[in-house]
Amino acid sequence: MQQFAHSFAPTSHPFMFTKSFAETAASYLEHGGDDRHLQPIIDHFGDRNLATIFPFDVKQMAIDLYPTQSNATRNRQALTPARAVINHGYERGWCNLIRIKKLREEKPLPKTPASPIWMHAFIRRCDRDGLPHLAALVLFMAQTAARVSEAVNLRWKDVDLPARRAMILKTKTGTNSIRHLTDEQVSRLRAMRGSEPDDAPVFRYRNRHAVNERIKAVCRRADISYKSSHLCGRHTFATTAIDLGMDVRTAMEAGDWKTASIFLGIYVHPRQNSGRIVADRFNAVQFDAVV
Repeated sequence: MQQFAHSFAPTSHPFMFTKSFAETAASYLEHGGDDRHLQPIIDHFGDRNLATIFPFDVKQMAIDLYPTQSNATRNRQALTPARAVINHGYERGWCNLIRIKKLREEKPLPKTPASPIWMHAFIRRCDRDGLPHLAALVLFMAQTAARVSEAVNLRWKDVDLPARRAMILKTKTGTNSIRHLTDEQVSRLRAMRGSEPDDAPVFRYRNRHAVNERIKAVCRRADISYKSSHLCGRHTFATTAIDLGMDVRTAMEAGDWKTASIFLGIYVHPRQNSGRIVADRFNAVQFDAVV
């Protein structure tokens, strides 16, 4: 009977879980995990036994690390990476499976992408102020859906002007991405190229904060509403592409979106008075016409 009982004894008793959160995070990264936002979480939990961390602890960690930020930020920068590490630990048999629900997110304020009129006013102000690199950068984001970090990190060696394309290296999705350039973009880049070395940054800005501060100043002088680099970049690209008649799949692929729910739910903005626009389109259809 002793042998029978032993053969069916559980192999993963709670007291057998000995891995710490830090050890689990190291294994997670070693096996290809995403390291963004992870270090503060490792510092928070450190050598604490992974099996003693429960959903309440994870949510409290998110609040402790980001006391003034929104729940959306806490979910993205704390809950999601912590959950990925804990799930990795479960897959390796180092803890039990736990379910961590996201914090309730506040309804985001409505965002309005840059319209063609806004873009024209902004670019014209940049040209008047002698800011060709800022004008080219905003055009690059709006016409290729590049993120501001990707635009800032773009080097001349990654730009092929004769082929009218640029290679964005190690994007947020983890893979390189080719973006095709408009004639206007190529013309502006040719004027900027000069004798710049191949490894020099194309747009000369160091980070998104410097870009957004300069955008804000130009908007003030042009007397137009401020649009952040993200809003006049990916939001503008997605909305403009759909307005121009591009199908969803083509627009997503051109801008390197992976899921339609995010593309349509966050980045594509409906036109004002959309009901009237649709009704006017239906006016062209003769439903009651006699054939």
